[in-house]
Amino acid sequence: MDKNEMESLQSNEKSVTDDDPKINYKGWKVMPFIIGNETFEKLGTIGTLANLLVYLTTVFNLSNIAATNIVNIFSGSANLATLPGAFLCDTYFGRYKTLAFSTFASFLGLLVIQLTAWIKNMHPPQCGKESSTCIGPTTGQMAFLLLGLGFLIVGAAGIRPCNLAFGADQFNPKTESGKKGINSFFNWYFFTYTFAQMVSLSLIVYIQSNVSWSIGLGIPAALMLLSCVVFFLGSKSYVKVKATGSPVTSIVQVIVAAIKKRRLNLQEYPLVSLFTYMSPQSINSKLPYTSQFRFLDKAAIITPQDHINPNGSAFDPWNLCSMQQVEEVKCLLRVIPIWISGMLYYVVIVQQNTMTVFQALQADRRIFNSDFTIPEASYIIFMMLSLTIWLPIYDRQIVPSLQRLTKREGGFTLLQRMGIGMFISIICMIVSGVVEERRRTMALTKPIGVEPRKGAISSMSGLWLIPQLTLAGLSDAFTMVAQVEFYYKQFPENMRSLAGSLLLCGLAGSSYLSSLLISIIHQMTANSATGNWLPQDLNKGRLDYFYYIITGLEVINFGYFLLCAKWYKYKGIGSSSSSLELD
Repeated sequence: MDKNEMESLQSNEKSVTDDDPKINYKGWKVMPFIIGNETFEKLGTIGTLANLLVYLTTVFNLSNIAATNIVNIFSGSANLATLPGAFLCDTYFGRYKTLAFSTFASFLGLLVIQLTAWIKNMHPPQCGKESSTCIGPTTGQMAFLLLGLGFLIVGAAGIRPCNLAFGADQFNPKTESGKKGINSFFNWYFFTYTFAQMVSLSLIVYIQSNVSWSIGLGIPAALMLLSCVVFFLGSKSYVKVKATGSPVTSIVQVIVAAIKKRRLNLQEYPLVSLFTYMSPQSINSKLPYTSQFRFLDKAAIITPQDHINPNGSAFDPWNLCSMQQVEEVKCLLRVIPIWISGMLYYVVIVQQNTMTVFQALQADRRIFNSDFTIPEASYIIFMMLSLTIWLPIYDRQIVPSLQRLTKREGGFTLLQRMGIGMFISIICMIVSGVVEERRRTMALTKPIGVEPRKGAISSMSGLWLIPQLTLAGLSDAFTMVAQVEFYYKQFPENMRSLAGSLLLCGLAGSSYLSSLLISIIHQMTANSATGNWLPQDLNKGRLDYFYYIITGLEVINFGYFLLCAKWYKYKGIGSSSSSLELD
């Protein structure tokens, strides 16, 4: 979600200024519309997606593998779509129009999914106790469901990169009250997101699993409709920032110019002779020269064919780029290896959001042997609680002590915090494997019942899943939060919207990679001597082995990350400085 774009969107490239008499910042006067829209939108989308895996396996009668792949591919596509969404918003439509269109698209998506549960002909007949009586979805039923998911992807493409920035647009960034308002708005955003998660993973999921799917999916659709109404009620009062262009153009110009001049010898052109123009309208801080990716320096070589405008800018920016532009592209390229490592890391979090649900389904979910059972999808709330509880403790109690010890602001550097989270993720996967082995053993030796289409229910309490979810949340509190801050600080100021989209694209890659790993393991072990590791009945498989394979991949990724961290140079620091010495 969502939280991946929160800080990275705090800096807004505004096309309005304090001196413009036409701008009437309403600030907190329009916040009821914006925060109301955000709250109902999150309740709607999270309320549906939180239990989507269970819906696909129980109502649409899909196998665990098929349902997991659909959820992973959908999550990946929704995050990946933010990249073109941010580009179209910045270049053509602006945030208001993008949000208006995307909010309505999300409502259509939730409505279509609700109709698949409400209309009997839109989903397969109810599955009997015996798996042989199960009928899968028809092509038409599946197409209608995918249509709903498609609308949600379109909605996510516009909402995720724009919602925070649009809220911040309503405050005057030139005044102290405006700056305080922006910070308070971000705090409210965190609160509404947490509130939506809590309500969705508890109340809405419970209604879906124990009362009625049509009602449980109808509530999110109704909330999303309310979100649309609230958003449009404030239309006349919003500050609507016009599209000012995407920084992607500058990036492409540097690459094109460097390719055109690839045959030039840099040694024949001293550094002082390279094109150093910087636009006075630029909001970016001036960057010092770095020796990494020196081949890009060729884009700034002034040849006899290059012409300079009277104001000092290049006549043809596709043939000649400034060193400032080159260094901005270098900032992007330096981040890519760290981004790849983050993408591999999030595979752990994806497993906790998917496979843990199936573990809970075949575990004893009763609370203290009572009749009340925790819905299987609700266990994910423990991961979120771990993150939410840890962050203030770390910020208020641990950071001050670390600062006195390390003499650094924040205690640890951003890359060190990422590394700590990645190390915890390795422990998380080891614990996940051990717990699954215990769950499986007790299901085979001491079952307490049978889950239709799945298998024996283990007598192991589902509460044993809390340690791995707690570790996952703790890991996320280090790595995810550090990555958000890392992208916010390490990207040029005009690329921070792009940075938020890039982070979400990393999450998309994690979802796709998880789907690929599951499919490969499922196919490779189908005819093995040990049997399929990921069958419909987890008791007949070896999910713990799958967890250990991911553990091995995370160990390799951790080593790769350490090499990247040692090589990395922070933005604004020249070639002679090491990233390990900086915050």
